[in-house]
Amino acid sequence: MSEAASWLAQQRERIEAELASLLDRLPAPDCPQRLREAMRYSLLGGGKRLRPLLCLAAMRAAGGAHPAAEKAACALELVHTYSLIHDDLPAMDDDDLRRGRPTCHRAFDEGLAILAGDGLLTLAFGVLAEALSGDRAGEAVRRLAEAAGPAGLVGGQADDLSPIASAPTLAEVESIHRRKSAALIRAALDLGGLLAGAPAEVRERLRVIGENLGLAFQIADDCLAESGDALTLGKDPGTDRERGRRTHPLVAGLDGSRRRGEELLDRAEAERARLPGSGDALRLILAQVRDRLRGSPSPR
Repeated sequence: MSEAASWLAQQRERIEAELASLLDRLPAPDCPQRLREAMRYSLLGGGKRLRPLLCLAAMRAAGGAHPAAEKAACALELVHTYSLIHDDLPAMDDDDLRRGRPTCHRAFDEGLAILAGDGLLTLAFGVLAEALSGDRAGEAVRRLAEAAGPAGLVGGQADDLSPIASAPTLAEVESIHRRKSAALIRAALDLGGLLAGAPAEVRERLRVIGENLGLAFQIADDCLAESGDALTLGKDPGTDRERGRRTHPLVAGLDGSRRRGEELLDRAEAERARLPGSGDALRLILAQVRDRLRGSPSPR
């Protein structure tokens, strides 16, 4: 195992422990046990922890550190998990499987799943505000709110759910992807720069990496949804196409989508190479997303 891979594995273990601890520290009986169980079921139900790892790798690549970095990075995973719970609901994507297990609303019930997502989302901002202080906390909360809110993740999802009146264009698809998926990945790298205390030009470089990586990641996800199977995907394949969702392969085909993803990853790697700190972990993540784009799936 390379030094970068070993570092990422260590960070993943710490993130898992911190996520579990965040739920354990919720006060009882004010937080009902069944709600805690539903939140735990989804939050600790697998996944590569891409977003918090990107945050920590970006902080390292920016050449800085922060004593509460792992806790702050966990806020990204809380938001991401909330979004998955809500995306899976009958009123949204109506999925039965997530990461090879019944979705939250199938394992519990629809009402509790909605509340579990709400709980994780609001917990994220408390965690972030507690981990940081002063102006840095305010900026971090603002950046995460922008990524997750009506002009970010929520807005992208709303457009994705709207009926398709005509064949979507590539610009329309990428506009949705930049908000629905890329915004939170971009926020992860931006938060890493903030934690590092990086100067404005370094943080801008990280945001560019996040924008390109986030869009490439969603393109890879779209391609896998077309070509994968339930065992490797952890969910039912082909559902986006059946629902008439606006996906990259729908407008550009699999080959065209993969070429576009490669271009985006090339741009991200070029920016990464210009960062002042140790960028090996970030380079490894970019390589893993490239593998995913080429057909090697990994959990979300």
